[in-house]
Amino acid sequence: MIEAVGLVKRYGSVTAVEGLSFTVPSGSVTGFLGPNGSGKSTTMRMILGLDAPSAGSVTVNGRPYAGYRRPLREVGAMLDAKAVAGGRSAFNHLLWLALSNGIPRSRVDEVLRQVGLASAAGKQVGGFSLGMAQRLGIAAALLGDPPVLMFDEPANGLDPEGVAWIRALLKSLAAQGRTVFLSSHLMSEMALTADRLVIIGRGRLIAETSVADFLAAGTDNYIRVRSTDAEALAVLLAERSATVTSEPDGALRVTGATADEIGDLARVRGLGLLELSPQQMSLEQRYMELTRDATDYQAADPAPSPSLTAN
Repeated sequence: MIEAVGLVKRYGSVTAVEGLSFTVPSGSVTGFLGPNGSGKSTTMRMILGLDAPSAGSVTVNGRPYAGYRRPLREVGAMLDAKAVAGGRSAFNHLLWLALSNGIPRSRVDEVLRQVGLASAAGKQVGGFSLGMAQRLGIAAALLGDPPVLMFDEPANGLDPEGVAWIRALLKSLAAQGRTVFLSSHLMSEMALTADRLVIIGRGRLIAETSVADFLAAGTDNYIRVRSTDAEALAVLLAERSATVTSEPDGALRVTGATADEIGDLARVRGLGLLELSPQQMSLEQRYMELTRDATDYQAADPAPSPSLTAN
């Protein structure tokens, strides 16, 4: 488990993180989201002891990261896959990490096979593609078989097979009871991978919730209904304080009532249903809705392409 309590980080007059508290439990994948400049990287660095908090505290399984004698056995992390000595081979890069933390040499071969780099073990890291560097960074995080794992954009540079692989890996690690903390801007992958979310903006906590509850709270969620007698059903729903509007194709757009409530009402009144489908905002849409006022860097809307005229 990771627990942050009142974290503050200041760089001179700039406050990157302010009063941030959250918990990352074991047995689930927790997604860490926030706009650029929101303080995510600074927070992850404080968890790993790379930056000291100006105030507050953060612990990993009850202890500060710096308090562990062999930290790779407790926490595996990948924050920057390219932060390696390019002249070393993949095997030697992992070997010195293993030896520094009392990890058996045999573990190096195991994690290289696990991430699909066994055939590249003797190659210099400086010649690796971004995807290969990502796999090596993941191998380093797995090296000590730690109970807590942290990844920053682990799918960056991976091909579709690699993206599917890292998704399955993260979910399997959480299923083993480990703590998995994942930062990414890939909302489609976060929706498929994460169980919980910690969302920050401008260094402050915006939300800490399950993915299911986060999506359920979207303001643009509704129930789409098609009925053999849409007009009668609309009247009945309005009488029960639901909001009903008609779609161009004759379907009803209903808010303020659940699909079960609508189905039960139609059954009791003998009204046939042709469609009863909840329409939920995507994770990207819901995230954009929630963080709209916490985004420091907003690009202008794309300008329309100029029309071409013949001279």
